[in-house]
Amino acid sequence: MNKKFLLSGLVCLGLLGGLVSCKDKSSDTETVTTDKESALKQAVTPYVTNTVIATYSNMADAGMALLEQTEQILEKVTNDKDYAGLMAEAGASWRLMRKYWEQSEAFLYGPAAAHNIDPHIDSWPLDFNAMNALLHDADRMAAIEEEGGAYVGDKLGYALKGFHAAEYLLFESIIKDGRAIGTGKTHAANLTHAEAVYLYGIVEDLTQQACLLEYCWAGKVSAAKAQLLEDGEVDLFEDRYGEQMENAGKAGSLYKTYQEAAEEIIAGCVDIAGEVAELKLGNPYISSTPEKRDYIESPYSCTSTEDFADNIRSIKNAYCGAKAGDASVSDFVKKTDASLDTKVRKVIDEAIAAIAAITDFENTAKNNPQVKAAIDKVAELEDVLNKEVLPLLSK
Repeated sequence: MNKKFLLSGLVCLGLLGGLVSCKDKSSDTETVTTDKESALKQAVTPYVTNTVIATYSNMADAGMALLEQTEQILEKVTNDKDYAGLMAEAGASWRLMRKYWEQSEAFLYGPAAAHNIDPHIDSWPLDFNAMNALLHDADRMAAIEEEGGAYVGDKLGYALKGFHAAEYLLFESIIKDGRAIGTGKTHAANLTHAEAVYLYGIVEDLTQQACLLEYCWAGKVSAAKAQLLEDGEVDLFEDRYGEQMENAGKAGSLYKTYQEAAEEIIAGCVDIAGEVAELKLGNPYISSTPEKRDYIESPYSCTSTEDFADNIRSIKNAYCGAKAGDASVSDFVKKTDASLDTKVRKVIDEAIAAIAAITDFENTAKNNPQVKAAIDKVAELEDVLNKEVLPLLSK
């Protein structure tokens, strides 16, 4: 027997007094795993606080401003007062709220999916026939005026509420080739009383759902938001999803490890990249059926390409951190495979630039080479996240 091997074996067995036991291959693996968990734990906490909760809080804040403006619009419509300026302000608040929502779509897992908040506030296209019937139904409009967002949230289908129902009432559109095409400008002061009532009810419900998202992740909201949720008799789900992710590995957490939490973060990025490439950009580019032709995400405000770019920014915030200096999944990837981290960051920026290069998407999406270039770049991002970043995290 080799003497060196014999000595090593005796040390490992603890038979030589005063010497520490040596590490075998399994303990090396344990050290690597612990270092990995520590790095990913550092990434998860700022992700929860500065990316997810901050985004939802800002979205709910914009919703509160929009709600106040639509309440004032309703009062002025009722009393035949001018409100054109308020319509412009409400349009700006809608755009801001919408921006934060689109920048949240990399984390549609958790409460947004579990409580159907995503389809509740962001389904399209609208059901125009049902909307017209609703606006001319005196009994149902009286119920909306009485109950506001509670009626809209509980009694109306997804195609009659949320961002796009509010968008239609806030922004001008013209009929072209049998379709309503938006101008991107807010309506002048020409809403009917029923439309103003409906707009307020939609926005109240929309804002309550935004506050609910913040509550589900943070476990708390401001007093004003809490009152809005109470007024709407909104079920407060005690998810405390932020705590679930921050406390990975502890009793009661949904996540056994911080690796699982990091994989969830990247899987959310993969999902929205796929949706942008295949559906949001892909369907209008194909335009082979009426359903695909109408699959323009924000056709009245004409902010569709802003939506798509913000979806990719949601990926950037999730991967790199929304706040400068935050630890992130990118830091772990960079330490493990610097070239891959460089590649991911580059493709993210290229995808945003390709989307920004699209002109007049709402009217020219079909077979548009600018749209095709953006589809290809976003699909490349989906591919690198799914086939390179996720496998790296799972090692």
